[in-house]
Amino acid sequence: MNDGPEPVTLLLQRWQSGDTEALDALLPNIYEELKRLAKAQLRRDRGASIQPTELVAEAYLKLVDVARIDFAGRAHFYSVAARTMRRILVERYRRRIALKRDSGPATLSVQLDPGSGRDIELERLDHALIDLERLDPRQADIVTLRFFGGLEGAEIAAALGISERTVKREWAMAKLWLYRELAH
Repeated sequence: MNDGPEPVTLLLQRWQSGDTEALDALLPNIYEELKRLAKAQLRRDRGASIQPTELVAEAYLKLVDVARIDFAGRAHFYSVAARTMRRILVERYRRRIALKRDSGPATLSVQLDPGSGRDIELERLDHALIDLERLDPRQADIVTLRFFGGLEGAEIAAALGISERTVKREWAMAKLWLYRELAH
């Protein structure tokens, strides 16, 4: 997650202060990172009918439209972007299921533990994450950034402003909670 020539946080602050030129300068600085987030999410959804650039464009339009959000900085922006992409994919999943009632559920290949794959319906995972957000927002952020953002422990720690040890501990607890929730 490299900032470009001008830090993303500064551009976000300028944009939120009403500087429309900052928004124009923001896109080149965030595009590659948003595309990486999109690719990470789409790798998990085998039935996705959207390309990473299309997902980035749709998410960007939604993010630009939410000028009322006071982004705390670059990490907060990317966290909101990952959640926005997740919502877009869930909406598309629901439309796909509505159009193809006989096709069965769309699944998302998720590995809660290295080396062990497990197929989970995208909508079930989304509902579980919504429940986790109510119980522990930070754990939900960690799961979102890991599953949907493709970030590793150190990157998540930097994005959330916490230690890598805390990320590992919270990730372990979130995994256990998700196992239990998704086992039903």
